[in-house]
Amino acid sequence: MATFDARPCFQAKITDVDTKYIRDEYLPTVIEEDTLKADERDIKEQMASLRLYDLEHDCPTYAAIILFGYRPRYFLPGAYVQFVRFEGETNGSKILNERRLEGCLSKMLPKLEAFIRDAIVTAQPIPVSILREETVYNYPYMALRELMMNACMHRDYQSNMPIRLYQYSNRIEIMNAGGLYGEARPENFPLVNDYRNPVIAEAMRGLRYVNMFNRGILRVKELLAENGNNEPLFDVGKLTVFEVKVKELSEDRAIAIARRKSKQSSHRAEDIQSMVLEFCSKPRSLSEIMEHIGRKKRDNVKRRYILPLLEKNLLSYTIPEKLRSKRQKYIAITK
Repeated sequence: MATFDARPCFQAKITDVDTKYIRDEYLPTVIEEDTLKADERDIKEQMASLRLYDLEHDCPTYAAIILFGYRPRYFLPGAYVQFVRFEGETNGSKILNERRLEGCLSKMLPKLEAFIRDAIVTAQPIPVSILREETVYNYPYMALRELMMNACMHRDYQSNMPIRLYQYSNRIEIMNAGGLYGEARPENFPLVNDYRNPVIAEAMRGLRYVNMFNRGILRVKELLAENGNNEPLFDVGKLTVFEVKVKELSEDRAIAIARRKSKQSSHRAEDIQSMVLEFCSKPRSLSEIMEHIGRKKRDNVKRRYILPLLEKNLLSYTIPEKLRSKRQKYIAITK
């Protein structure tokens, strides 16, 4: 049986789909250039080859409406993302912000990416010394992005329930219609994956939003661990919905992460300074040093690596600095 996304949307017409975007933006990403140039079929036949159009019934499929339709909610009322930010830890707390992200996926997903990056992920500077700060984040952007892309790809579009992206004072909750599908079961999740919407999944892969390597959940866990967050909590026991909860980085954990990053950064700076000293066994210009250590910002290289070595009398100028010569070079001081 055809999956829902491959079925014809009988009420729709070709004019309900952005065929210009499909022709100019989507087809070149999924079909080789030479093949596309030689393809003289009309747009309906080209879409049909990708299961975006039903030639027998002369109408777009649901995948075409979801991915490229002008008005997807006219045909599928639940096809949108509902964001709500609560002041406290429950739905009963004060609502601080509410937003509805809607439209076809090809137009909505870039907006969703920007919204996660700009409205949900926040940077917090943590002092680690009198002169230095380290920046930590409440959530890793790529982890939330991956979870939301999975929600858009795997949701049951026949449901009238939107994808719910709820932000509480201490966590994020994402819920979408449709539980585990096909070969995926609570006992084998996330090692086994299946696709409720294979046409949509393939299109999202072509548009570079997902990779379909079945590494999404594992990658989310890795990103959260790297950022210092707890593991995500998946509720896969519900039959009609899929839910995941991600706890926000706590203040204590943020401070610990900042100190760890500072220590790692300090070690990296010392390693690079050692590279500079070794390289400067012969006189070297600043440009030569930058190329050797793989850094492009002159002021940053001088401040982080050159000046500390000069102050420690481990490095010296070949020309007095007060002359400000363009031929200035640096050489390591041997003791």
